[in-house]
Amino acid sequence: MDYLKSPPWFKVKKVARYVRLYGPARTYVKVLGQLHMKRKLDPLPENDRPASARQSVGLLGCGNYAFANIAYYLCKHRGAVLRGVMDRNLHRAASLGKRYGAAYYTDDAERVLADPAIRLVYIASNHASHAEYAIRGLDAGKSVYIEKPHVVSHDQLARLAAAMQRSEGRVFLGFNRPESRLGRLLRGYLAAESGPGMYAWFVAGHAIDPDHWYFKPEEGGRVLGNLCHWTDFTLGLVKDAFPIEINPTRAAASDSNISVSYRFADDTIAVITFSSKGHTFEGVREKFVGHRGNCLLQLDDFQTLRTEVLDRKRVFRSLYRDQGHAGNIVRGYDGAHGASSHRESVEYVWNTGLLFLETRRALESDQRLTVAAYAGSPALPAQASRD
Repeated sequence: MDYLKSPPWFKVKKVARYVRLYGPARTYVKVLGQLHMKRKLDPLPENDRPASARQSVGLLGCGNYAFANIAYYLCKHRGAVLRGVMDRNLHRAASLGKRYGAAYYTDDAERVLADPAIRLVYIASNHASHAEYAIRGLDAGKSVYIEKPHVVSHDQLARLAAAMQRSEGRVFLGFNRPESRLGRLLRGYLAAESGPGMYAWFVAGHAIDPDHWYFKPEEGGRVLGNLCHWTDFTLGLVKDAFPIEINPTRAAASDSNISVSYRFADDTIAVITFSSKGHTFEGVREKFVGHRGNCLLQLDDFQTLRTEVLDRKRVFRSLYRDQGHAGNIVRGYDGAHGASSHRESVEYVWNTGLLFLETRRALESDQRLTVAAYAGSPALPAQASRD
C-alpha cells in the first residue's frame, strides 16, 4: 500500500498508532522513509565530501529499510560511520547519504566494494543480489552484513559458504528477531527446559500486489523474502535439529497464505502459518506459542511475552514494539570493528539458508521433503531429499 496516496484521515490515524507502537522518534523516521522513496533531488546534493577515519561503513541498497533501519540505527548508536552509499536510483542514494552524513553516494556498487577505507558493507539491495555482493565483498577482504535472505538459490549458498571459508572477512545476517529483548527472554526460558518442544507461529504479513518485485522468479518470492525470518528463529530454538522433515500446506499460490510444519530430529514439532489476505494497519503481526518441558509461553508482536513455568506466571512488556533491528544491526558493526567477537559460522549460514530454500521447494512441489545438516563442505546439497 502506498501510504502517501492514502486519504489525510488515514495518514493521521496511521501516524498516531505508530507513535503508540514505536515511539515518536521511530515513527518520525518511518515517515521520512516513505518520503525518501519518492524524493527527486534537483540539483543533486554535494558529493565526495571529506571523510573521517570513523567513516568505514558502506551500504548497498538505499531503499526504505536501509533508510529507516540500517542507517538510522547505525547513526543513532555509533554516530556518523557511513562512508559510501549506493543505489541504482541515484536520487535514493543521494537522499540517504545527505540525511546520514555519508562521504559520498553513487550508483556504482564497485566503487563501494573497492574502497579500501570501507571495512564493513551492509547489503540491503534486491534479494537476488545479496549473495553476489557479499561474495565480492568477502573476496575484497571486507566484512559483510547481509539482509535477509542471504541467498536465493542453492548455487548461491554453496558459493557464499566457499567465500566465507577463503576470506578473513566476517559475515553477519539480518535476522533481527532473535536479538530483540523479548526474543532473548523467550529463547532463555525454552533453553532452560529439556525434551522436544511444540512451537507455532501465526504471521499476518503485508498484502502486496502481484506485480511486486518480490514475485520475480529470480528474487525468491515471499518464502525467501518473508518466511525466512520465522524459519530461522524456529531453527534457533532446536538444539538437535537435523534431519528436518518439511510438510507443506498450500492452495493455489506457493508463497502466500501458506502453512508449513516441521518435525526435527529431537521430535520437536513446529508450524509456521503465513497469511497475506489483506492490509494490516499496524504492519506485520506475529504471534508465537511454545511449550517445552514445564514452560508454556506466548509472544505477541514482540511487545508482550507471557510465561508460565509450573505455578509461576510472569508477563514481560516492552514500551514499544521491538523486533530486534537495533540490536542486530549494531551487533554487526561491533563484530566487524573488533568490539565483539561475534561472526556467523559457515555451518549456521548454510543450515538456515538451506532450510528456507527447501521450504520453498516443498511448497512449490507441494511435497514433503527431508533436509540434512551441513556436512562440512560447500558442495551443492545432495542431502536435501524428497520423501
